[in-house]
Amino acid sequence: MSPTENKAETEPTMTDLHTHATEIHEQFDDQIDVSVEEIEERLDTLVNEYKVPAEEARRSVISSYLDDAGMDREDLGGGGGDGNEQKKAAEVDSPEEWIDMTVKVVDLWEPRSDAVAQVGLLGDETGTIKFTKWSKSELDELEEGKAYDLRNVVTDEYEGRFSVKLNRTTTITEIDEDIEVGDDNLTVEGALVDIQSGSGLIKRCPEDDCTRVLQNGRCNEHGEVEGEFDLRIKGVLDDGEDVTEVIFDKDATEALTGIALEEAKEMAMDALDTSVVADEMREKTLGLYYRVTGPTYGRYLLADETETLTGPVDTEQALIKARSI
Repeated sequence: MSPTENKAETEPTMTDLHTHATEIHEQFDDQIDVSVEEIEERLDTLVNEYKVPAEEARRSVISSYLDDAGMDREDLGGGGGDGNEQKKAAEVDSPEEWIDMTVKVVDLWEPRSDAVAQVGLLGDETGTIKFTKWSKSELDELEEGKAYDLRNVVTDEYEGRFSVKLNRTTTITEIDEDIEVGDDNLTVEGALVDIQSGSGLIKRCPEDDCTRVLQNGRCNEHGEVEGEFDLRIKGVLDDGEDVTEVIFDKDATEALTGIALEEAKEMAMDALDTSVVADEMREKTLGLYYRVTGPTYGRYLLADETETLTGPVDTEQALIKARSI
């Protein structure tokens, strides 16, 4: 089945949601004053009204109750310890796992929130992965270019992109080792045969350390918020044999389409409809060949470098072929 097609998913039953709610209630062990029924109602709203996947809804509810109780995830007794699996950066493929890593600090960025002490990239021979170290963890500072053994870090995932969180139970040991960081970039060539839903002029959550795309003015984590405009393309490249889903961020989208953010906002305002932006992007790009290079996260390739190649194709025929794979 092509990634451009809608995939039917089995919606969770109320029994499933009740099981999730019961497990969440047991996790908090009277730390918060909330009933199983209230938790189930919250899950039901996210899953059935806002169409949030059940597991993501569960994580969102747990996260909000952790904040309410002033707790960290490790306070729930859900992980950590001597039995953690040692993982490489490229081996992180699921959220909420407690793991150990031996890595080099590749890059440090300026935190966007006071709640974050450090944020950046960790790397090993398999590639790189984003990390976040919370301020309340009171851990030692990591230094760019140095290598460390990290014990008790927690994996996380957002839109197919995996990361790790350093928490209060994490131990940091500097090691005298030069770790060669591998290049996890991938280069693909092909015709852009589809621009998926969720592309064009979008709005993101403005809350600190949250970049989730809003759905009907709501963030899955923070509820109804006044979003900030952004540009994005979720496209599909077809090389004749395989299809690759590619995400172009604001800068890559502007370069690919020639449509700047301010121009896109004006287009949407004039038409009173944001969908005109994605339609215009389709007119400018579908059927053209591109060479795209960037890291892979889950099923997506993130476009760091994009080159337009010669040889436009028959878009309709290419799309039919892509959907038949």
